[in-house]
Amino acid sequence: MDEEANSVELRKTGVENNGFVADQGTDESAISETRRPSQTEANVYAVKLDSFEDSIPLKPYAGMPKEVLLHFSNKPCYKITREILFWLIIIATLAIIAATITIIALSPKCLDWWQRSPIYQVYPKSFRDSDNDGSGDLKGVQEKIDHFVYLDVSTVWIAPFYKSTLKDYRYAVDDFRDVDPSFGSMIDFDNLLAALHDKGIKVIIDLIPNHTSNKHNWFQLSRNSTDKYTDYYIWRNCTDNEGKVTPPNNWVSMYGNSAWEYDDVRRQCYLHQFRKEQPDLNFYNPDVQNEILDIIKFWLEKGVDGFTVDAAKFLLEAEHLRDEPQVDKTQDPTTITSYGELYHDYTTTQVGMHDILRDFRQTMNTYSREPGRYRFMGTESNDQNTVAKTMMYYGNSFIQEADFPLNFYLLNLGRDLSGNSIYDIVNRWMKAMPKGKWPHWMVGSPSNPRIASRVGEDYVNVINMLLLTLPGTPTTYYGEELGMQDNPTANNATDTSGEHNPVSHIFITIFQILCLHWFRPETHLWVAGLQEGKTREKDKGAEPSVLWVILKYGQ
Repeated sequence: MDEEANSVELRKTGVENNGFVADQGTDESAISETRRPSQTEANVYAVKLDSFEDSIPLKPYAGMPKEVLLHFSNKPCYKITREILFWLIIIATLAIIAATITIIALSPKCLDWWQRSPIYQVYPKSFRDSDNDGSGDLKGVQEKIDHFVYLDVSTVWIAPFYKSTLKDYRYAVDDFRDVDPSFGSMIDFDNLLAALHDKGIKVIIDLIPNHTSNKHNWFQLSRNSTDKYTDYYIWRNCTDNEGKVTPPNNWVSMYGNSAWEYDDVRRQCYLHQFRKEQPDLNFYNPDVQNEILDIIKFWLEKGVDGFTVDAAKFLLEAEHLRDEPQVDKTQDPTTITSYGELYHDYTTTQVGMHDILRDFRQTMNTYSREPGRYRFMGTESNDQNTVAKTMMYYGNSFIQEADFPLNFYLLNLGRDLSGNSIYDIVNRWMKAMPKGKWPHWMVGSPSNPRIASRVGEDYVNVINMLLLTLPGTPTTYYGEELGMQDNPTANNATDTSGEHNPVSHIFITIFQILCLHWFRPETHLWVAGLQEGKTREKDKGAEPSVLWVILKYGQ
């Protein structure tokens, strides 16, 4: 009996041969009775199995059945390891998600077209004369499109070309929907716009909403008190005593003397914050606001890509017409004739002015819904030392306004140029600019002396380098990169605008030099700047130069 039990144990603990399969036709009943295990054998087999499990601990092995796997998985060493790995995977997944969100949130968005390239400002009158009549025109601009393409200039800002009888750079507009004949026709503008767009170049023009000329149809109707046009301008009662007019208050125009002009037809005074030929529109009148919005739509529907809003801070004036405070309290009020002799608390940056600009922005946004057709808006407001007022034109995180206000501070550079003056100007703007906004820089314009005349020829290269390396969008007024100087003979008694003579014969040279300054800055200047940076580390009291400012803020 002991031998039979031992044989059962051996058979159980041995290797099972699964390769042998009994014939399907074999009848179980045919198995010999002598080969069937007896009752005693079965009992011994069961007893031996139970004692085997208790006496010899099993170890994990490949292919173990589910019951054995569960037996080991519930042991503490495996359970704790499994929990640790599970939570590590969860933590790593959450960390990856958080890092992805952070990178997306902190990464700067892709640059738009008005950020990717310098803006090249063109004053058509002196840019290119296509018909040899002594005055530049729109066809002349079109003839030079290949040079814009060659320089990879993707934005061109065309100075005012509206129909105007006054030579104040065409800022006294007779008709906002027409081209001045000296520049060509509306067909010429349409052809220029289409040609620029065919080359992938965007077009920015000026919007002049603050005033019209006194030849504008609106003013002619208003001075005759015709229907809704009666209040299109700011009219107030004033006294005229034998040709001597007593204005409603002490407000002074930008060009000096009273900002009020008596009109013989209406027998009232109208407000003009610029020349007397430029009466201010009344933006408290909803019809006036709608007229300007319609003008914006007119040019946007033609395909213009954006506007710079001129004289933005002058859009509204205080309705109470109080006298503005004097800078010098002891000065005789009757002797005040200069704009700088008053604080302009009631004629600039009035409550509601930014609401008007936001309406302009919203109108442009309705034309910005197509991919790649975003409409740019800049604002012109030179607030001098009160830079915080200028920063308000950026809008805020809830309401969009200008993409950037035009930065005129570098226009103040003069013969007293120094590293400190450059540093102060750049640092003032960068510190005041709201977080996440885009800066702008310019050193020339049609109404300002050129760099070579204002600062000196020796500074032309380094000022252009500063302009084109500071972070943000630079605006280059044509001719500045060449070091062109002002032509005093361009001014005469009948032309008070300071417009420049045509320079088409040297235009190609201008662009060639511009290309060199944009894409291949002079190496020795950079080396000098790097050397100065090292010197300043040793001498903290050294005065910064233009090159040091470039190294500090340059992009």
